[in-house]
Amino acid sequence: MRMGQERYGVFGYLAAPEHGDSYRAIMLGFARARERFIVHLRAEELSERVGIDVDLASLLSNLVRWGNLKADPDTSRVSTVEEFNRARFVYQMTPEGEAAERALAEFDRSFGASGALQSWALEDIVDQLNALLVLLRAEELDEAKTALALTTLADRFSGLAANAQAFSGDVQRTIDLRGVDTEAFIAYKERLIGYLQRFVQDLVARTAEIGRLLAQMSDADVDRLLRAAAARESRDASPDVEASADSFGPLLERWHERFAGFRQWFIGGPDGASQSQQLRHMAINAVPALLGAVQRLGERRAGRSDRVADFRTLAFWFAEAPDDEARHRLASVALGLAPARHLGVDEHTLEERRSRPVAPTTSWADAPAVEISPRLRATGSYERRGQPARVRDRAAERRAIAFQVEAQRIATARLLSQLATAEPVPIGNLPIEEPAARTLLLHLLGDALAQRRSAEEDVSVASLDGAYHVDVRPSAQEGSSLALSDGTLSGPAHRIRIRSTR
Repeated sequence: MRMGQERYGVFGYLAAPEHGDSYRAIMLGFARARERFIVHLRAEELSERVGIDVDLASLLSNLVRWGNLKADPDTSRVSTVEEFNRARFVYQMTPEGEAAERALAEFDRSFGASGALQSWALEDIVDQLNALLVLLRAEELDEAKTALALTTLADRFSGLAANAQAFSGDVQRTIDLRGVDTEAFIAYKERLIGYLQRFVQDLVARTAEIGRLLAQMSDADVDRLLRAAAARESRDASPDVEASADSFGPLLERWHERFAGFRQWFIGGPDGASQSQQLRHMAINAVPALLGAVQRLGERRAGRSDRVADFRTLAFWFAEAPDDEARHRLASVALGLAPARHLGVDEHTLEERRSRPVAPTTSWADAPAVEISPRLRATGSYERRGQPARVRDRAAERRAIAFQVEAQRIATARLLSQLATAEPVPIGNLPIEEPAARTLLLHLLGDALAQRRSAEEDVSVASLDGAYHVDVRPSAQEGSSLALSDGTLSGPAHRIRIRSTR
């Protein structure tokens, strides 16, 4: 196997100083031919497919040298000695060239694609877990259905995780206001916040359900399912493998790694919180961050100073400056590299400047010295003479802050009165009247269930902000429901107690 830079020489044509587009067109022509199970192509066949006007033989020779293509003598249409002695080749992609084209195709597919929070993927995951539990109840495991369910589960989970990661990056770039149109962002903000809130509600409910279904599968059940999928996959292993038994072990190990990653994503482990919980926290924290971004946009539109935007504009000016001399002038104007006018001077110095003015363009080395206080040299500050500045009356601001604190305390007490109980009670017995209390219940319940390792385990945790302590116990009932003004909240049966820690 080639190592180092030689191993990645198949990507060399992308940086070719000439005919880069032609090289790319040739490789795309071979890739499309392989999709139709055409392995070998002659130069004249390739010319008809891609329509390149330059010297095609030279380009193909370079691709062979870089390792993208393999050239074999073409003797299939030889009828004379002269034709046999004339160099004719048939070309096919090398394994390295195929791998490079797959990587480039994936890059082209992913570049510019935006992520999404896939609630439907959560539903499919729940459906496949239910299907696996049904298969486990049978006396003999259906290998085909098991492999299909596990493959679908792995595909949905991989897509969910990848799209969530991409969406997280998109949201962060939106919050940072990188390349965002102001008008479009303000119109987009409301829809994005609603999108995040709906997904958080689905994620809390589905994560609890997925954890409950996984708790019904023992380690032996999981191993039984994964062995069935690995056995079915090993029978279709490549003929390069000496025997299917040799491929069964690695395939089973890979399936165990997939399922362990799946369990870690939704349930977590002793090393930290699960990825689903971190995703939920990201979505929740993105809402106030988006509101802050809207506020910053409003300040920009109102003409208020924005240091980040100013420095970004200044960086563009530096990049667009024609030469270093222009950049030095720009730095002198923007960064205040001018005579030290900011230093405090006394009346004697001012009188001397009136009698003998010094031009602002005078260099520091050529200008007369300015006497400064030793205190300024030692500490960077000095006391100004004269009447001290008036103390600003902040009574109005303190009253406004006190009013907000009292309003928040009253609202918290009102919500706690609808949630707090002396002993664990069924969720349906909570006297919830406000949507805000329901939202707080979902958040606290999600924090508690995310720490649970099995469906029978009691959980006692503190909320993320430390303001509440939540105790959750499984109930023997089949399910619980909570009637609200806008519908009914249903879920697994639990008894819950919420207490304030303040």
